[in-house]
Amino acid sequence: MLLFVGLGNPGAKYANNRHNVGFMAADAIARRHSFAPWSRKFQAEIAEGRLEGEKVLLIKPQTFMNLSGQSVGEALRFYKLDASAVTVFYDEIDLEPGKVRVKKGGGAGGHNGIRSLDQHIGKDYRRVRIGVGHPGVREMVHGHVLGDFSKSDREWLEVLIDAIGDNAGLIARGDDNSFMNRVTLTLRDKLQPTGENDTPPPKKAAPKAQSHIRQARQNTPAVKVPENGPMAAMLRKLLGKE
Repeated sequence: MLLFVGLGNPGAKYANNRHNVGFMAADAIARRHSFAPWSRKFQAEIAEGRLEGEKVLLIKPQTFMNLSGQSVGEALRFYKLDASAVTVFYDEIDLEPGKVRVKKGGGAGGHNGIRSLDQHIGKDYRRVRIGVGHPGVREMVHGHVLGDFSKSDREWLEVLIDAIGDNAGLIARGDDNSFMNRVTLTLRDKLQPTGENDTPPPKKAAPKAQSHIRQARQNTPAVKVPENGPMAAMLRKLLGKE
């Protein structure tokens, strides 16, 4: 059995926060793969389903972010599993918005939810880090992660969350590289410019319309006028040159 954990804070107040992108990922997996309805257990919302033939328990801890490890640790003890069965989806400020990276083990990187998990289950679990970007100043990090995604973020965010849900089976299979590649390609293919709004090149002006008389004159070959003889004399009289 595998435990897929999405990190976030419970309640409508936090639903659209950058810090709740782990909850969003868990919800997308449940929708895409028709998991059972959410229920309450282990101080969390849980949903059961299958990915690639593997039984998977989705967990959204309801203990608030800083105590996430309590919930996950309780579930691990109940099922007699170790940390290697756990995959955690969470926000990562050290990744550009929309980027996803998967790794096993490592430090908390200042993330309180990951710090709590490390304390309760150890560090030997898979981490799906979902980039939300850095505000640029350390003092602004708290407000950044607890702030809502902006309207301009919604386009890439929806594509990203759907791609995570669609390809979660690769995580269950342990094919982390294919998972990252699929998500990256989906973002590239769906978000690249289509060119529909590009300014078209200026059209060349159509040539000015000419009358059929002028066209006939332009297309009439020049006639050589005789200089001597009866014809030349007649032409001089007509043209008033005599």
